[in-house]
Amino acid sequence: MNKKTNEELQAFVDKATAGDKKALETLVTGMQDIVFNLSLRMLGTFADAEDATQDILLKMITHLSSFRGDSSFTTWVFSIAVNHLKNYKKHMFAHYPLSFEYYGDDIENGKIQDVPDLTQNVEKDILAEELKMSCTNVMLQCLDTESRCIFILGTMFKVDSRIAGDILEMTPETYRQKLSRVRKKMADFLGQYCGEYGSGKCKCKDRVNYAIQSHRLNPQQLDYTLATEISAKAMLDVKNAMEEIDDLSQDFSFCKPYQSPERTKHLVQELLDSTQFSIIQNS
Repeated sequence: MNKKTNEELQAFVDKATAGDKKALETLVTGMQDIVFNLSLRMLGTFADAEDATQDILLKMITHLSSFRGDSSFTTWVFSIAVNHLKNYKKHMFAHYPLSFEYYGDDIENGKIQDVPDLTQNVEKDILAEELKMSCTNVMLQCLDTESRCIFILGTMFKVDSRIAGDILEMTPETYRQKLSRVRKKMADFLGQYCGEYGSGKCKCKDRVNYAIQSHRLNPQQLDYTLATEISAKAMLDVKNAMEEIDDLSQDFSFCKPYQSPERTKHLVQELLDSTQFSIIQNS
């Protein structure tokens, strides 16, 4: 969404709840990339993030009349999304939870040298980059749900500690303390094992075939490679929309933001086309 004042956003909300489809479309399409990125980091895969994004946007639509402007619109949407994702049980890793111990053991003991070439004529450098983005995102699933949410809000979106505390129902001080601990846990793991972001022995290019064999990488479905990155300025606008950021920023460069996939945008448009405005006005 282009940068708008709270007054402008409130006007869009008022129009949308009154039945203005164009205003509703502006609000939904303006939030879909933010919601998708939060969902992707919380759930670990593009497919699960797309499903959750649709659920969250529908929740946003049906609760739109409850927005009173007590916070920024972006913060309000984040609260809906976070509460939904914290309790989301339909994603793959809800059924197959990960741990840092499991991840580390696989890096140390995986028989990567015994796997034949499975690249299917896709350049290995491309597959290695896809694996790097996928692996570091899936690594977030080693955190418990609250810690994952804290890390994403603080590191990717750099949300002000007061706002994050409100969203997560904790004090700003508690949020900052927990964020510091989670960042250290992530940094320690990367430093020990990852050769891309730390001093570990794990190199994505060496593990491409192993990842394909274990179904962690599909040469015919390169979601990260095909996704369009969002500019740093667009993400800065998100931060500024929620309040000024605090001074706890730390660069974990694998937390790249992406535009939501075209199939998600198409499904969102179908949702908008089928939405009965009565569900907004009567919610």
